[in-house]
Amino acid sequence: MEQEREPFLKPSPVERILNRFFGFLVSAGIGPSHNYALEVRGRKSGRLYSTPVNLIEVTGRRYLVCPRGRAQWVRNAEAIGRVTLKRGSQRIDCGLRAVTAAEKPGLLKAYLDRFKTVVQRYFPVPAGSPTDAFEPYLDRYPVFELTDSKAARENAS
Repeated sequence: MEQEREPFLKPSPVERILNRFFGFLVSAGIGPSHNYALEVRGRKSGRLYSTPVNLIEVTGRRYLVCPRGRAQWVRNAEAIGRVTLKRGSQRIDCGLRAVTAAEKPGLLKAYLDRFKTVVQRYFPVPAGSPTDAFEPYLDRYPVFELTDSKAARENAS
């Protein structure tokens, strides 16, 4: 089997259990308002996968950052081009736009500064660092702008 070329920090077994539990809570609408359960279809299996994410808003636009690198949800989202964000009974269907390298430093800084207690361990620069400190690490972190979001009601069935 071919080795992965792109970096990804795999969660430990304990982190996987905690992510599932936290994802369940977020799906139920419990937790901070920036937390959502991201749902995306598998690019090969077609199966629906879910993972908790932190949504960040910068200048009125919403972004997703994957601090672990090229996770499976990132690969699936790139292949499909859409994700659904779920929080309680709210479901938001979103398109994705991969941000350019020129946009990434400011967004990574904003993300790390906002969520430092949870994601600092995934970044080689400390929260509060200047924007240019992120330049050498842009390829490590996928960043997407959410586009053409449409809130959709969850069906009872």
